[in-house]
Amino acid sequence: MEMSLKRNGVLPWLYAIVFAFLAASLYGVANNNYYVLILPWVLTIISLALFRLDNLFWFTVFITPLSINLSKTALGIGVSLPAEPVMFGVMLVYLFKVAYDGGIDKKVLFHPISLAILFHLLWMAISSVFSEMRVVSIKHTAARFTFEMVFFYMASQIFKNHKNIYKYIWFYLIPLLMVVGYALVRHAYYGFTDKSADWVMSPFYNDHTAYAAALAFYLPVTIALLFGKFKATAKNRNYLIVSIILLVAIILSFTRAAYVGLTLSFCVAIMFLFRIKFSLVASIFSVLLVFGIIFQNELTMELEKNREESTSNVASQLQSITNITTDASNVERFNRWNCAFKMFKERPVFGWGPGTYAFLYAPFQVSSEKTIISTNFGDGGNAHSEILGPLAEQGLLGSISYLLIVILVSYYSSIFISKCRNRNTKLLAIGLLLGLISYWVHGFLNNFLDTDKASVTYWGFIAALVALQVYYKENNKEEFTA
Repeated sequence: MEMSLKRNGVLPWLYAIVFAFLAASLYGVANNNYYVLILPWVLTIISLALFRLDNLFWFTVFITPLSINLSKTALGIGVSLPAEPVMFGVMLVYLFKVAYDGGIDKKVLFHPISLAILFHLLWMAISSVFSEMRVVSIKHTAARFTFEMVFFYMASQIFKNHKNIYKYIWFYLIPLLMVVGYALVRHAYYGFTDKSADWVMSPFYNDHTAYAAALAFYLPVTIALLFGKFKATAKNRNYLIVSIILLVAIILSFTRAAYVGLTLSFCVAIMFLFRIKFSLVASIFSVLLVFGIIFQNELTMELEKNREESTSNVASQLQSITNITTDASNVERFNRWNCAFKMFKERPVFGWGPGTYAFLYAPFQVSSEKTIISTNFGDGGNAHSEILGPLAEQGLLGSISYLLIVILVSYYSSIFISKCRNRNTKLLAIGLLLGLISYWVHGFLNNFLDTDKASVTYWGFIAALVALQVYYKENNKEEFTA
């Protein structure tokens, strides 16, 4: 080995680098500057980015659930470490490689879902120009651009090998299960109360809703793959164990939005299982919608009779979902949504700028709609909706661009699933789509796509579905395994 290094001229450089690091370390320690000790890690990450970008990609996926957002710390910096800086570096190197190698695969680039994503990014950039807080909007748009470049476009190329989709799932699941273990131990110490459920997952997730959203992404996937035919039967057992852990964690998160999202995912799963036509479901939904509009006053009066508060009892949690009178969380959502509508009415075209809602919605509140958790200081979170947030921040086209992605992913994925004959691949696609559906429903009540923890999974799942549609060949009889 040493002779080989000598012949290649590498050994002298290796000695020089080691000597330089030792000298820098001694100098730093002598001057009480210990930051120099992280230099090897920085150099390792740079080397991976330049020579093994795929490995750095996997590293980024793995560290995301374990990263800590510094906004809630004494530093008060709105960045998730170490994930977000690494993501940004990966994005820069990836764009350089794309420019050098001749662009993104056109089969992915011009896929309707990809075009919808590009339109979504373009409109965010345009609305940032007209933003009330331009710096905030540019930062917000840059973060979204990073997420989508790395975890949609770059990931779609990595997913040319379908086994990498399974790898992607496990690279996020394993650290997520570590967080689950950490949260459950802390939660047990406090008696599994609903109050402690709000924060036992911190500092890895800001609150129980973001934590439950991450869990709900993966539960449909692990349940779907539980029924796969793998060469190693232990894999089915692993998926069963993980599914049970995720289910328990979701229940103990006391997150009603996650319960609703998974329920709707289960209903869609039944559609796939019994091959119920989408037109029938759409017709039933349309009829229910018409009845809801006709009898909206009666329904509102009935809902206002519900005084069930959210407690540690799961049944009580479910009943409190429709409490729009005394449940502070529900009433506050209506407050935020009303503010979003008012903001939209003032700026219907370009909105107030991406990422600005939390800073600007306070003046749009009225005292009769405020709750005990309302705030006037822009520190109470966002619009609690992936649809209404963009409506206020980016105007009508902001919401349309989000919904367009949802519609196209659902449509093209459903077509692929209906035509796919490979059992494992079909189950994988169903699981990915159901995971996204759980978030789309959840996203009507909360929004987390401005965070790294949700974006890695969200855009990664969409990339996986697009990769399956573009690169999967029906004449390939191989049963892809996890």
